[in-house]
Amino acid sequence: MDRKSFLKTLVPLLAAGPLTFAGMKLQDLSKMTAPLGKTPKMPVLFLGHGSPMNAIEENEFVSGFRNVAKTIPKPNAILCVSAHWETRGTYVTAMAHPPTIHDFGGFPKALFDVQYPAPGSPDLAKETQSLITKTEVGLDDKWGLDHGAWSVIKHLYPAADIPVIQLSLDYSKTPQYHYELAQEIKSLREKGVLIIGSGNMVHNLRMVEWRRLNDTYGFDWAIEANEQMKSHILSGDHQPLIHFRSQGRAWDLAIPTPEHYLPLLYSMALREESDSVSLFNDQPVAGSLTMTSVKIG
Repeated sequence: MDRKSFLKTLVPLLAAGPLTFAGMKLQDLSKMTAPLGKTPKMPVLFLGHGSPMNAIEENEFVSGFRNVAKTIPKPNAILCVSAHWETRGTYVTAMAHPPTIHDFGGFPKALFDVQYPAPGSPDLAKETQSLITKTEVGLDDKWGLDHGAWSVIKHLYPAADIPVIQLSLDYSKTPQYHYELAQEIKSLREKGVLIIGSGNMVHNLRMVEWRRLNDTYGFDWAIEANEQMKSHILSGDHQPLIHFRSQGRAWDLAIPTPEHYLPLLYSMALREESDSVSLFNDQPVAGSLTMTSVKIG
C-alpha cells in the first residue's frame, strides 16, 4: 500500500470519530503502516527443494529448512521463484488466496492432502510488476503456489501466516536475461520481503539411481559440478554461473534443462557486496541430484 492509498484508508476512520479509530486493533494498524517504511535488509535464499516428499518427511534437509528460518527476521511477505512455474512471458501471482497446487503424480495420498493456505498479496504483486522494467509483467489469478514453493516454505513458516507470491520463469529467455531481471527487484529486500529461489543446482532425473533414492551420494560428475558451482557462489564470481553452458561436460550433465537451475541465478543476482554467503543442506542425493542450499545476507 502506498502513502496515498494509506491516507485514503484513514480518512473514513478519522471521520467516524476517535472511538472508532481508537478501537482498531493495534496489529491491524501495524499491517497497514508496515509497507510505508524501509526495513532492515532481508536475506535471500536459494533452496534445493528435491523430492516433493520432503514436504511430509522428516529428514536432514527438512531440519535444514527449519533451522535457517530461525536465523531470519520474520518477513512481511515472501516472493518465490520456483522451478515449477515456467511461462511464455513473465507473470506474478496476484490473487488474495492462492491455491495449493499438487503439480506431480505417483506419490502417496498424504502428499496430495497437504494444503498450505498462506495468503497472497495483490499489493506486492503490483509493486513487483512496477519494479520490473525489462519486460511487461502480467498479473496472474490462476496459478497459485506450486510444490517448488509450498513444499519448502511450509517448513520455514508452518503457520502459513505470511503472504506468498510467485514470480514465473520465462522459458524463452537467456540466463543473462533472468539474472538482470532479478536485479530489478532488489529493493524488495528492504521492505521486509524474503526472496526465495527454489530448484536444485544439480538436477538430472534421467540419471537418478532410483534404488538408492534416499542415499546421500553423488556421481563423480555431479560432485564435480556442484563443487565448482559452490566455489563461484562463495567467491561472488557469477559469470561462470550465468554462462553455465560453457563450463564443460559435468555441468551439462548437472543441468540437462535449465528450469531447476535458473532460480539460483535469481538469488545470486540479489547479492550485494556487503552480504555474507553460507551453504546448508549441502548433500548429493541418489547420484544425480544435490540439495545444496544458499543463504545470502
